[in-house]
Amino acid sequence: MTTSISDIQDQIIDDFSLMDEWDDKYAYIIELGKKIPELPAEYKIEKNIIKGCQSKVWMTSKLEDGKVIYLADSDAIIVKGLIGLLIKTFSGHTPEEIIHTEPYFIEKIGMSQHLSMTRSNGLASMVKQMKLDALVYNG
Repeated sequence: MTTSISDIQDQIIDDFSLMDEWDDKYAYIIELGKKIPELPAEYKIEKNIIKGCQSKVWMTSKLEDGKVIYLADSDAIIVKGLIGLLIKTFSGHTPEEIIHTEPYFIEKIGMSQHLSMTRSNGLASMVKQMKLDALVYNG
């Protein structure tokens, strides 16, 4: 049985609640970013660039056994960590689940208040793209 998106988000919130300082939280996000495999060059193309991000972010997805699998990369390590959180949350779930679940963990861990406006917009653009991909697969 797969873990629900909500359960994953609750786990992320729990993980972040163990850290009091934002420096520790940023370090954790950077560690997550380092664990994401580099996106193969053939996916680092214009069509996969997320618009609205301050740094370069490439994202692609595929449908495998009825589940959406996201692959992404960024040229900024903190952004790569944010992508890691989103992939951890949404990847491996059905299009239906992804479409109908909001990433509430972003607010709960205080991320919204600690990101610059451009980073927040970029994060929103990444979520939007993930949901658009899920909509396409749900068609």
